[in-house]
Amino acid sequence: MTHLQFNLNLDVLKEAIMTSDLDAVIKSAVVLVLNEFMEKERDDYLKTIPYERAVERRDYRNGYYERELLMSIGNVTLKVPRTRNGEFSTTLFEKYARCDQAFVLSMLEMVINGVSTRKVTNVVEQLCGKNVSKSFVSSLTQKLDPIVNAWAERPLNTSYYPYVFVDAMYIKVREHHKV
Repeated sequence: MTHLQFNLNLDVLKEAIMTSDLDAVIKSAVVLVLNEFMEKERDDYLKTIPYERAVERRDYRNGYYERELLMSIGNVTLKVPRTRNGEFSTTLFEKYARCDQAFVLSMLEMVINGVSTRKVTNVVEQLCGKNVSKSFVSSLTQKLDPIVNAWAERPLNTSYYPYVFVDAMYIKVREHHKV
């Protein structure tokens, strides 16, 4: 049996953590957790742990591929596990997704609140350091169109509404040199 001896100076470790970039520490922790989660998903899919021989094995491990994922903390590179027949897919993100679902929803929230697509791309670039195109934001908003249309065209005579709340805005407009 081999014994490993580590000499760890806690003062040096504490100083390294205190002077390190907090964003880098958070990103590396998120990457570590997500990679371990995907590895556990693959083990559950295969019904075996690494180097185990079992009758109920579904497939075999076949390494990893790298995937960049844009999250609210920035761009992270994940090691996505794969299987030999290619049927395994992680539930962490959709198959061809490059953005985190929560991040996409926050971009949609900005558009719903009236922020232009150009300003959304500027905000994303400021937050994450990654540029998303205006056409990407526009394609996201097109997914909202059927939902908004279904809500706007819903029948109002199917339910009884005891109260009606009305909200209005009064804006002064200058027309023909008069307000």
